[in-house]
Amino acid sequence: MADILIIGGSDAGISAALRAREIDNTANVTMLVADAFPNYSICGLPFYLSGEVADWRQLAHRTLGEIQGTGIKVELNTRALQIDPKQHSVLIHRPDNREEFLRYDRLIIGTGAEPIRPSIPGLNNRGVFLLHSMDDSFAAADFIASHKPERALIIGAGYIGLEMADALRRQQIAVTVVEQMPAVLPTVDRELGEALGTYIESHGVEVKTGVRIQEIGRDGDGLRVTGDGDFDRRVDMVLVVVGVTPVSELATMAGIATGLRSAIVVDRTMATNFDDIYAAGDCVVTYHRLLNADTYMPLGTTAHKQGRVAGENAAGGQTLYGGSLGTQVVKVFDLAVARTGLRDHEARVAGYHPVTVEFSTWDHKAYYPGAHRLTFRITGDKVTGQLLGAQVMGHWQGAVAKRVDIFAMALYHQMQVADILEIDLSYTPPLGSPWDAVQMAAEQWQKHRQDA
Repeated sequence: MADILIIGGSDAGISAALRAREIDNTANVTMLVADAFPNYSICGLPFYLSGEVADWRQLAHRTLGEIQGTGIKVELNTRALQIDPKQHSVLIHRPDNREEFLRYDRLIIGTGAEPIRPSIPGLNNRGVFLLHSMDDSFAAADFIASHKPERALIIGAGYIGLEMADALRRQQIAVTVVEQMPAVLPTVDRELGEALGTYIESHGVEVKTGVRIQEIGRDGDGLRVTGDGDFDRRVDMVLVVVGVTPVSELATMAGIATGLRSAIVVDRTMATNFDDIYAAGDCVVTYHRLLNADTYMPLGTTAHKQGRVAGENAAGGQTLYGGSLGTQVVKVFDLAVARTGLRDHEARVAGYHPVTVEFSTWDHKAYYPGAHRLTFRITGDKVTGQLLGAQVMGHWQGAVAKRVDIFAMALYHQMQVADILEIDLSYTPPLGSPWDAVQMAAEQWQKHRQDA
């Protein structure tokens, strides 16, 4: 009977715990949760703040009772202070301030990531929030309810920043989004980012790109935010969402190896450099299937899959993590933007010979009411024809997410762009075309390659 101890109760931790119990229902599985919110959807926080999710409790993937019902022991408000790999023990701090050592046969680290705190003076001012945890969202929600802000500024125009712009506009708050890169959503090509920026401006969001914030100061009851050039705005609240960094100090102190961006180094079994210690989720490096190398890719989908592998192997299984492709999608107002695989510059650095082709068409037959335009950007290798990546933007009801998933499946199996034309996809006029939009885009890439 194995004692499996898991540090962290979010995506990676809960997936590991559940899979370990499935593989070995005699295992003693204990999960340490630093707060009181095990298995909550952090990705859902913008939708709670927008009011679209009325009750924060709905963000729980599973209730505490449901988790415990699987045989998992959950220790809430309990922090791990120190790992001793030689003694197979972890020093913990309980909510009653007691400290004690817990022994393990196998340990899984799922400590996740935390928001990057940029070196901007004024981050500690009242009304400035770094949105990442449930407590962060409660603090922001309480501030909105009590102070009724009229103007907000968001630093960072990535996925969370844009979702929060949408959320705050739904609360009738004037929003300015500031991004230091040339366009919003820097994880997609600039052409799509610029189009998205123009779109969100049409929804009343002020967009300022190429601007680095220098200071957040007090201005009476509000805040004054200044940046490059003559950027100067007076607002009532500020959200700082410029990315995350792995929480790996606990591992580092124990001598566990770290790599890119100080993320914990794991192999494809999710094992660390210590016997019987695994790690998964936003705190670890991620094997990229196309690059055949480690990257840092903090995504909820990745964390769930890695946690499942770690849990299975900790319980005696033998399985490998299949690898990530960076498949992501975001909904901003009525637009969805998605990507998977490599962009042109990423593919070139990896040694490919990329060419990217943009193509637009309808999501379904235009004669059926409600058709929406979709824009594709497909990247492939002009020498071999291998699909390397895809980006899609269009109305969220145009199945943007599911269409990028077709490309993700093709990338997983290292298919050529031409192979997409052979896939037997479904068709009915209200939902698609005999040649789906995905296949039309692939055909356009093929034509460009032949003409090049």
